[in-house]
Amino acid sequence: MRLTELSERSGVSIATIKYYLREGLLAPGRRIGATTAEYGEDHLRRLRLVRALIQEGRVPVATAREVLGHIDNDSLGRTIRLGAALWALPQEPEPDEDDPAVRAARREVDRVLEALGWETARELSTLSPLHRSLVVAVATLIRLGYPVDAELMEPYAELMHRAAVRDLDSMETYPSEKEQVEAAVVGAVLFEPVLKALHRLAQEEESARRYGIE
Repeated sequence: MRLTELSERSGVSIATIKYYLREGLLAPGRRIGATTAEYGEDHLRRLRLVRALIQEGRVPVATAREVLGHIDNDSLGRTIRLGAALWALPQEPEPDEDDPAVRAARREVDRVLEALGWETARELSTLSPLHRSLVVAVATLIRLGYPVDAELMEPYAELMHRAAVRDLDSMETYPSEKEQVEAAVVGAVLFEPVLKALHRLAQEEESARRYGIE
């Protein structure tokens, strides 16, 4: 397809596509003339991913480039490739380890990971921005007087594990590892708000069932 068709099918303007090409977010098309190139389905899929990251997810261009670099790195195993791409997304800043709430939160997070037998999460705890985000969130609750401990987190973590199983089952329906990791990144950026909204709707529904709506 030509650039015009790529723009029409993707919903991304020609000017924006050219910007993504200049920034290295989209591979050049196959040259068929001095000023003309042809693009394929791979370009369309990548353009949708770039749009999800930058236009919808508000991910900075430099960060999007890093995420895409991990997705394209065929030398990585699937778990490392997926983890590297997700870790490259915007994350929480480093917590203040002198903060008593942070120390308490880290203890409770470590306790729940141990109780669940999540060995990979425990081994990567000093490196993982996902672990850091959890510690920061729990610390904030503790600091504001809403204590969260391992016992409270454990059933929620088990529900999240079930969601993760469903995520990977869905991811594995894509034909290549690259497309699978792309799907996981899109899920992290665009599908997590769906889960958040479903959670709140479920709370509304359960409240109405227990207490009525009058």
